[in-house]
Amino acid sequence: MATNGVLGLGQGQAASLNSDLIEKLKTAERKATVEPLEKKLEKFEPEREKINEIGSKVDDLLAAVKVFSLNQTTGLNAFDQKSASATGDSVIFDADNLSALKTGFTSVKVEELAQKDVWQSGKFSSENATLGTGTLSFKIGKGDDKTVTMTEDMTLSDLAKELNKLGVNASVEKVGNDSFRLVIKSEGTGSDNKLSFDGTLAEGLGLKDDTNNILEAKDMKMTVDGVEYNSSSNTITVDGLKITATKVGDSSIDIQNDSSQLTSQMKDFAKAFNELNALIDNELYSADSSVTDKGALRDIMSKLKAHLFEKGDSNKTIFSYGFSLDSKTGDLTFNEKEFETAVKEDKAGLQSLFSGVAERPGIATLLDETISISGVKKSLLDYDLNMLSREEALKKEKETAEKALDSRYEQLALQFSSYGAIINQMEMSFSGLKMMIQQSVATN
Repeated sequence: MATNGVLGLGQGQAASLNSDLIEKLKTAERKATVEPLEKKLEKFEPEREKINEIGSKVDDLLAAVKVFSLNQTTGLNAFDQKSASATGDSVIFDADNLSALKTGFTSVKVEELAQKDVWQSGKFSSENATLGTGTLSFKIGKGDDKTVTMTEDMTLSDLAKELNKLGVNASVEKVGNDSFRLVIKSEGTGSDNKLSFDGTLAEGLGLKDDTNNILEAKDMKMTVDGVEYNSSSNTITVDGLKITATKVGDSSIDIQNDSSQLTSQMKDFAKAFNELNALIDNELYSADSSVTDKGALRDIMSKLKAHLFEKGDSNKTIFSYGFSLDSKTGDLTFNEKEFETAVKEDKAGLQSLFSGVAERPGIATLLDETISISGVKKSLLDYDLNMLSREEALKKEKETAEKALDSRYEQLALQFSSYGAIINQMEMSFSGLKMMIQQSVATN
């Protein structure tokens, strides 16, 4: 007669209610409750990377259209670019704003350079020679007198130091084996910086003798397009063109409008637009897309594409300047030869089309304003903030689910422990009963 499994219980049944069983049950429930949330959280990183990539392409497009926009704030507008070619080396040409320069030929004749006023004293046997008590006064141009008062122990070098403090360049120079001179130079050039000396020491130093005025202050004399200019400086600005004289002689500069960069800049615009369009299209129609709000991307591209058909302050369209639109992809196709031909015929029309005017902004200006912080860039920022909010909410949901799961199986572990003790007691009782039955069977 079989005795195992009496009342459905066998030897050691309590051992089956252990931590392994609890862990298996918990793992199975976790797959249904927590893991789906974890998989959703894992998708946020690739989605964030993709939105950042789209943002980078938007920035590329903004940079490409900014050069044509009315809102250009740095550098040169593409339509205001100029080139300059210079001849001669009597002057150096420069400009703070090249786009503001007038086109045409400018001729320059430098007749005299501005120069400093330079004086030298008589000879002294030592730089430490004393001059005795007295004063030396000087005046720069029509300025006020400035005075150095000498004491008995002050030397020629001391006088130079005091003069430097008052606004001239003074030094003691060795001019022979045993001879030194005090040399005084004006800081600036031109007649406005002419030096004159007075005081009890002036004559003894030789500063009242014009022969010691070894370089006389002079103004620069220059003729620009036939107009004579005199200046205490060697630099003047005429119609925005900064002209610095370097030597006597003739020079010229020819300033012309420059359209040489327009083709490459338009090519960059088409390339940036197409790369953004392709990236967004891929996210809209790819089964592997990590972007959840496809409507936001569709809205961005729809706004940008709509501006391609604007006319600005022109009666032409973008298709009049070598552009066409791919009907399948929505990409821009750019024909360089057609563009260059159209620009030669009507560059002003291209500027009116792309830049426009304040009342009728052109394609580039509208794209610029649409992308700027109040448009596309704000949409991407809002998307990023929304994604962050969704991620935080999902993290809290996951945390709550994990806490509920842990709590449930902690309770189950306690119950299993209690059930195990009861089963062990029952098994001990059944063990005694089993022995009595076996003994009874044996005696019969």
